Amino acid sequence: MTEPDIPPPVAAIRPHAVTSPHGVRIDPYYWLRDDERANPEMLAYLAAENAYREQCTAPHRAFENALYEEIVARLKPDDASVPYRKDGYWYSTRFEPGQEHPIFVRRKDVAHALEEILLDVNALAVGHEYYRIGALEISPDGAWLAFCEDTVGRQQFSLRVKNLRDGEILAATIPDVESDLAWANDNRTLLYVEKDPDTLLGLYVKKHVVGTDPRHDALVFAQENKSFYTGVSKSKSDRYIFIHMESTVSSEWRYAHAGDPALEFKTFLAHEPDHEYQLEHLGDDFIIRTNWGARNFRLMRAPIGRGNGRADWRDVVAHRDDTFIEDFDVFDGFLAVSVRTGGLAKISIAPLPPGAAPFFIASDEAAYAMALSVNAELGTPLVRYTYSSLTTPTTVYDYDVRTGEKILLKRDPVVGSFDPAHYATEFRFAPARDGARVPVSLLYRKDFVRDGTAPLLQYAYGAYGLSVDPSFSSARLSLIDRGFVYAIAHVRGGQEMGRAWYDAGRKLHKRNSFHDFVDVTHHLVAERYAAGDKVFAMGGSAGGLTVAAVANLSPGDYRGIVAHVPFVDVVTTMLDDGIPLTTNEYDEWGNPRDRADYEYMLSYSPYDNVRAQDYPALFVTTGLWDSQVQYYEPAKWVAKLRALKTDRNPLFLHVDMQAGHGGKSGRFQRYREIAMEYAFLLDQAGLRADAPP
Repeated sequence: MTEPDIPPPVAAIRPHAVTSPHGVRIDPYYWLRDDERANPEMLAYLAAENAYREQCTAPHRAFENALYEEIVARLKPDDASVPYRKDGYWYSTRFEPGQEHPIFVRRKDVAHALEEILLDVNALAVGHEYYRIGALEISPDGAWLAFCEDTVGRQQFSLRVKNLRDGEILAATIPDVESDLAWANDNRTLLYVEKDPDTLLGLYVKKHVVGTDPRHDALVFAQENKSFYTGVSKSKSDRYIFIHMESTVSSEWRYAHAGDPALEFKTFLAHEPDHEYQLEHLGDDFIIRTNWGARNFRLMRAPIGRGNGRADWRDVVAHRDDTFIEDFDVFDGFLAVSVRTGGLAKISIAPLPPGAAPFFIASDEAAYAMALSVNAELGTPLVRYTYSSLTTPTTVYDYDVRTGEKILLKRDPVVGSFDPAHYATEFRFAPARDGARVPVSLLYRKDFVRDGTAPLLQYAYGAYGLSVDPSFSSARLSLIDRGFVYAIAHVRGGQEMGRAWYDAGRKLHKRNSFHDFVDVTHHLVAERYAAGDKVFAMGGSAGGLTVAAVANLSPGDYRGIVAHVPFVDVVTTMLDDGIPLTTNEYDEWGNPRDRADYEYMLSYSPYDNVRAQDYPALFVTTGLWDSQVQYYEPAKWVAKLRALKTDRNPLFLHVDMQAGHGGKSGRFQRYREIAMEYAFLLDQAGLRADAPP
């Protein structure tokens, strides 16, 4: 499909000088930025983009709707989570047929106990175009429920409290908070983090007493360093409350006894450059995940309150060059450790006290992902974890550390004729241009023939050390069953191969992420997994930066690109410390006030490098209320592409006027956008719209 003979929207060009310590750049579309989201001309332009996309894709609307129905038909209408036990109750979440939102419930751990509805989110969402629950915490005595709700999609949560004895939601609402909560052990005091209204950073830890006026909430801690994210949490033992501050490469934790009426916080270890750590409580010690002298992290223990700093720290799980420690959980007698080794997410069991060798929970598949699930109790030999692969739906197991038995609790149902035996997955490495070996996870049907004719969808993220796991998606079957090969390029910037893999894809090494993506494409085409003229790229947020940069660097290698909420105006955004989250990002992207960082970011920033050349077909998404990648970044990028690109390939911008960074909040609503994107990909791949799956 080439660009239809329908005139696209044209954004007015109004040159605006963007100043920096290293010169002035002229931005012709800066006027699209409106922090209040109220400029009529800007809103009209976004509406015109939506109308243009709808008009151009109207001939495929029936197919798009059929795809949506096909995708949601695979979902079990009345699905429910596996219950977990805490403080004498079994907690779970369930969905009712036709409902968009979850219902949070619990039952007492006694025979024939009746279900108690904690929150019916469907009822709370009535009247809201967007509604999402963030944190949800029960007081230690089980009598109060504190929850955070977002009704815009901008992650500006409001804190509310429900009396579980009589079902009343209290009138007092605390706006503009983070989705982090911690109850003190008096069952009345609640700690939360208030946001700065301008930057949306959580800066102020406050103490609220249930039943009192929130205007009088006491300030517990004020964060002055705006390069840190601040949060609160409670230890698994319920004995301590933590205030934790995290930047990209530095941490600081403070702790207080949850039963202390004064809640006096002590600093565990003040933040230091390039030292990251986190705490959990076990017995008389804190267990510490730390990169002190351990690039891939190690686990250590320290006596609580000794006050001698790192002199008293002792290894529990030692550092390994080939194993990255990502997370951990504590139990009486052992630790469960989430690690990455060989590019895959695994779980290791480390006996306590140290002595016996740690061991892995085994898997039989080539590419998979394990993750720790909800393990709310210390005194159990069972470790609950999730398992998924590109061919195996998410599965919940309890692993018995004493016997090695894996107890299957639930496998996410796929309604219909899905049979995992019809699909195959691979995990392999592709050579990068500088000699690095880039992990690649692959999915295709068993009847796929590697003859260089298949369409390929290649996905990547590649930032913040976040790893993309080869996990299952029932929606993805709508592409695979129509002949697509799906690949995840685990490019540098993630942590699939350890901390060095992340460091090699950030700041002055960021271009490695883009080169890795292109080199994986070249490898898969050369190995005949895909036709060279049927390769598609997809990425979101920082992954949207990756595919947008690739569109400038290597446009001829891709038939089409889907960019979700893409971060594309790197330099302008990073120069503005008034934009939400910018000051937290200097250690990720660089500080443009430094000339080397400025020039390097400018060299790859997708918006700044749009030029007169042919581009792939593009499907771009954004949300008007996005607080992480502001809507005007994708909007400006699309406007500039329209003005400069020399091809007639389709270019669509889909703006969700009621949502933010994560898109729609409802269980089924989110698949509308997926169906839109899949219809776009299948059309561009030349597959007949009416072809059966």
